[in-house]
Amino acid sequence: MRKGEGHEPDHSPPAVALAPEPSHPPAARLIGEAPVPVWSMPGSALLRRALGRAGITEIAPWDNAPAAGALLLMRADHVYDAALVAGLARTPAALLCRPEDGRPVAAHLPARMPAAAVAAALAEGRDACDPAFAGLPPLRLGELAGSYNRALRKRGTPYLLRLAPETRATVEWVMFGGSYKGVTDFVTKHIWPWPAFQVVRACAALGITPNQVTLASLVLVFLALWWFAQGAYLPGLLAAWVMTFLDTVDGKLARVTLTSTPFGNAFDHAIDLIHPPFWWLAWIMGLGAVGLPLAYPVAVGAVVFGGYVLQRLQEGLFLALYRMEIHVWRRFDSLFRLVIARRNPNLVLLTLATLFGRPDLGILAVTAWTAFGCIEQAVVTVQAGLRRRRAPLRSWLEG
Repeated sequence: MRKGEGHEPDHSPPAVALAPEPSHPPAARLIGEAPVPVWSMPGSALLRRALGRAGITEIAPWDNAPAAGALLLMRADHVYDAALVAGLARTPAALLCRPEDGRPVAAHLPARMPAAAVAAALAEGRDACDPAFAGLPPLRLGELAGSYNRALRKRGTPYLLRLAPETRATVEWVMFGGSYKGVTDFVTKHIWPWPAFQVVRACAALGITPNQVTLASLVLVFLALWWFAQGAYLPGLLAAWVMTFLDTVDGKLARVTLTSTPFGNAFDHAIDLIHPPFWWLAWIMGLGAVGLPLAYPVAVGAVVFGGYVLQRLQEGLFLALYRMEIHVWRRFDSLFRLVIARRNPNLVLLTLATLFGRPDLGILAVTAWTAFGCIEQAVVTVQAGLRRRRAPLRSWLEG
């Protein structure tokens, strides 16, 4: 969704002055163990993955042994947003507290600071005012990780959750919500979340990897392409919708289990980027097989294919010119992204038209909506250029 051009007043308290970032990553010691698994793995395993992504290689259970350098002490019976772990690793002499009661659950100890008393206080759940935490200022979650996630195009507080039998379902749902993009189409945002959550849980339990899900979606891309070209629109639409659903599942599975890789990210995004316009061309080809050929199929194909490519080029140009994605500038831009002529909104148009027996009108609607989307994005790009003459551009999501 997009925010308005105005900015709400900032009512947050002044930020705490943080110590300089350490030159070397600290070692990590995990206190205790999670009583229940999360995403079918021990909570400590998920925490180890988050620490590894933060560049920490020395990770072990707490054993009262002194550390040679800086040390991260973290309770393993909590689930931490990966951004929080990275932020704490960069912030020496800091205390991370639960937002609901202010109890410390993790600490970054500078080199040579005694750790035993701090570890005992963390394990016992003592208040942040306890003498054991002297010299370790408590920090808010937003101070360690910020509230704007540029990669997921959304604003929100990072999570820090206690993991127990009675909280497991809530923990997994919050983590799943945290893995979702804030600015996307209405199908992905409002229809897929609940079923995708169930399938992600099942995949995690069965050991199915995100790349395996992406591979299944690739097979469905070709099945839909074949059926569309044959005029078999109903089975083609079924394959297409299952593919779009799996496209939601693979990314969420990778994010909640912290198993994303550069290859998997490139594999998934390459499929997403390339296949839609070929589906629309195949749809046009299939109209002859059902006795509904278009009067000007080449012209329609040129607009629907060229318009898709042009939209992508426009988005790339906006990003290059203004250092932000076109759909996160204003609230209106984010709202328009819900229905812009991308794969899922286009599939809604095609599905409705096919159910009424007029797949030809469906592709004409997609063509017209694609052309309108190109015009809308061109206008937004010009508006952004004019606005930047008066002041630097800022996404409404940054608050």
